[in-house]
Parts: sequence; C-alpha cells; structure tokens
Amino acid sequence: MEQNYKIAQHCVIENNKVFLNGVEEFSSADEQFPDFIKAAYKIFKSNYPKFFKMDNLSKLSFLAVDLILKELDLNEEDNDIAVVFANKSASLDTDVKYQSSIANKGEYFPSPAVFVYTLPNICVGEISIKHHLKSENAFFVFDFLVMVVLFVLTTKRLKAECV
Repeated sequence: MEQNYKIAQHCVIENNKVFLNGVEEFSSADEQFPDFIKAAYKIFKSNYPKFFKMDNLSKLSFLAVDLILKELDLNEEDNDIAVVFANKSASLDTDVKYQSSIANKGEYFPSPAVFVYTLPNICVGEISIKHHLKSENAFFVFDFLVMVVLFVLTTKRLKAECV
C-alpha cells in the first residue's frame, strides 16, 4: 500500500533571517546570534519566559516549531504530532561551553543549567512542554545516522533492503 506524504509547514532560520514556508518573515542586521534570536522571539510573540534560559540549539528549534504551530492553529485534540529533528553537530555549541567550565581544575564550576543542554533532545522537550505534546519524538545526529545506515547496509546481515 503506497502512502503519499507532504510537508505541511517548514521553517528555516539562517543568516539572521527567518523563513516560514519559503517566505522571509523576519531579518535582522544584528550580527550576533543572541541579539538576532531575541529580536525574532519578540517579533513573533513566542510567549515562553523559559526561552531566555535555553541554549542556542533549543532557541532555534523552539522558535521554528512555535512559528509552524502558530500557522497551523491546532487545538488540544490535534496535538498528537511527532517531533523528529536531525542536525550535524548535536549540541556542540553547548558542549564547548560546558567543557570550558570543567577544563580548569582550579576553577572547576560546572553548571547544571548548562549541562542539561549538552543533550540535544532537550530542545524537543522544551517544545513538547510549551505545546503540550505527548507524542513520539527523537533527535538524531545526522552524520552518525548516516554512518549507522551505511554500517547496516554494508554488513551483509540484511535479508531485505527497504531504502
């Protein structure tokens, strides 16, 4: 049985611009990411005070999903939505920040608030909390996922391939 799927909404945030379904919705001349993402948050009225405590990955994913879900205008019964993310570097930005907090044994002050964001799937949790999603979710590191698929395909253990 063949299934036809389509992408209902999509959001791209790059180079200090926000695109929703291919249309530029916001841009900023601010070169610094913190200034840009804060301005975007305010423009789109994403009412979630915890936003300011999030790491950069969570802010990006949160804002993108918030814009998509606002566009869909879902009610409580329609929120059985799977959230599946993938990127190339997991939470590297936060990992580097956390590593610097534990690198010097003389000034060893690891922050639990930073540590929690070293898990890339935390951004999925933030989204699920705000939008009351109780559905499937996952966060994949794409290069790792590609390596796993290649390993599975090249080990010759498979009896059938569905690619």
